[in-house]
Amino acid sequence: MWDAPFEQILRTFLPFLPPHEELDPDTELKDLGLDSLGTVQLLGTLEETYEVRFRDSALTMDTFRTPRVLWDTVHGMLHPAAS
Repeated sequence: MWDAPFEQILRTFLPFLPPHEELDPDTELKDLGLDSLGTVQLLGTLEETYEVRFRDSALTMDTFRTPRVLWDTVHGMLHPAAS
């Protein structure tokens, strides 16, 4: 579904996700411990890693709701024709 760097990055911001537990694509990130400060840091880390910029329309809590939604957003920035 997503690449390894994405999951590694995301896991660093999810303190309630045990290290060896599978990351369910539809789990609410807030339930795994992603808070507002973590969201801002995650945003910056993703932009730096993938060399993209989130558009203003993507800077919503919905974008950071689940791993699937967040990856779809990042993937869409990497491959605009696929979105």
